[in-house]
Amino acid sequence: MPEGRVSIGMPELDQLIEGGLIENSTNLLAGQTGCGKTIFCCQYLLQGALSGQNGVYLTLEEKSEDIVSDMNRFSWGSKFKQMIDNGSIVVQYQTPTDFNDLTDATLRAIRKNGAKRFVLDSLSIASMGWKVSSMDLGKVRSDIFSYMQALKSANVTSLLITEIPENGSKTLSRFGFEEFLVDGVINLHYLEYSATGTPRSLLIRKMRRTNHGTDIYPFVINENGIELKRR
Repeated sequence: MPEGRVSIGMPELDQLIEGGLIENSTNLLAGQTGCGKTIFCCQYLLQGALSGQNGVYLTLEEKSEDIVSDMNRFSWGSKFKQMIDNGSIVVQYQTPTDFNDLTDATLRAIRKNGAKRFVLDSLSIASMGWKVSSMDLGKVRSDIFSYMQALKSANVTSLLITEIPENGSKTLSRFGFEEFLVDGVINLHYLEYSATGTPRSLLIRKMRRTNHGTDIYPFVINENGIELKRR
């Protein structure tokens, strides 16, 4: 039986991953500052709300009202606000603590909202308190894995934002192993200078059980949000 798919809300991208994310999967959305990660996630939640799937956006850094205000500039901004007002989408600020508290807060928000879609902004912030040493990494990996398993048990399809280090590292996350624990990885790039005039691009680095596109796909951010450029 074919696996259920969850539309991201960007038709061109959905076509590249057999119709959408695998239902009940956990996925990383990786990128540097300014590449459109927050917009991507809000479009994802709006698509769900419009199709009857409630969603939760749990933010550990930016205030919830600022995220909502930032979306007003898009053509769908009023719809996004409407879905928040009617309870279909919850944008909730959570003070970063340890992963036990984060897991509890996440599951409470999902249960209260009856959510089927979930966004964490961000996994990088959630792990900021950890020291990077060989003694700690085993526990860090275990905590992150347990958090992802809790999301699967909650029957949500998740996007976990990670900040790509700007120090020349080739990893897609803080510790370099988060991408191996998830079902899918979508990488957003931002080039300071671009010969094509399109500084942003998208790469599907990983998508389990999916025959996905493997090119680098330029995209723009306009009044409609994120749109992949047609080839």
